[in-house]
Amino acid sequence: MRRREFILLLGGAVAWPFVARAQQSAMPVVGFLRSTSLAAAPQLVAAFRKGLNEAGFVQGQSVRIEFRSAEDHADRLPGLAAELVRWPVSVIVGDNIAARAAMSATKMIPIVYGGGGDPVKEGLVASLNRPGGNVTGVNFFTGVLGTKRLELLRPFARKAATIAVLIYPNTTQTEAERVDLQTAAHAMGQQLVIRDVSSENDIDVAFAAFVARGAGALLVGSGPFLFSHRERVVALTARHVLPTIFSNRDAAVAGGLMSYGPNVNDAFHQVGLYTGRILKGEKPADLPVMQAVKFEFVINLKTAKSLGVDVPPTLLALADEVIE
Repeated sequence: MRRREFILLLGGAVAWPFVARAQQSAMPVVGFLRSTSLAAAPQLVAAFRKGLNEAGFVQGQSVRIEFRSAEDHADRLPGLAAELVRWPVSVIVGDNIAARAAMSATKMIPIVYGGGGDPVKEGLVASLNRPGGNVTGVNFFTGVLGTKRLELLRPFARKAATIAVLIYPNTTQTEAERVDLQTAAHAMGQQLVIRDVSSENDIDVAFAAFVARGAGALLVGSGPFLFSHRERVVALTARHVLPTIFSNRDAAVAGGLMSYGPNVNDAFHQVGLYTGRILKGEKPADLPVMQAVKFEFVINLKTAKSLGVDVPPTLLALADEVIE
């Protein structure tokens, strides 16, 4: 689906005529701002809408949603956030990277984020229980699970000396994940080859490097960028016959071997509920940051068969979902 068609499907045209805006002036507007592609996250949008509906707000009837995406270009976020502030929207919703840009654009408009880093270290909130400012949200701490993913992946390295890692660099979340993985690998005596990626070309180059190093398995880091590019990564792991673990279930459904992490769709459903509460008058400062409590370990046996790997019975027993 082309990007223009997807945006129209979402129901938020990038620029509405002045008359249309005037007609809808009494209807609250939510700005949905994402650092990566919206086209790669329809399930998150659907989950957000569901939460908003349950809170009493239906798109096009009692609320309007304006969608904006930086399309993997972080330098575009400040301008997009400023555009939503000028609208002005009633609430801004986004991933943690987008939320930081929104914070720089406004200290007044409420911001609700869904993200996987540490919101206190990232400066989004003063504390989880008492956010204190105009930001609150739902945190799913995906980065801190990197060590567990490494443990789950090691049996598939097929005695190779090296495990490959993809990291989206220069965020508090992913840099902490990098350090945790390096520390864990050192303790395990496991060699890692880590490549930073922030574009599709970077992903292609990284896989060439992994093949050259003889990597036996791949761990895909957390964050919005690698979530949005999961299908590209899945295709390359199939081409290079590389057992892989991801941080999100959607990647395993798309053909990845395994995933371990929080249910991100559930988190964005909660983001929708929080947004509805704020539209009804509650303040972000009074709404504690919610923490994801639903974690899933998913194994795709169809992919295991295509890769020619056997899944240990101990892992199958641990799985919350097995795709056959």
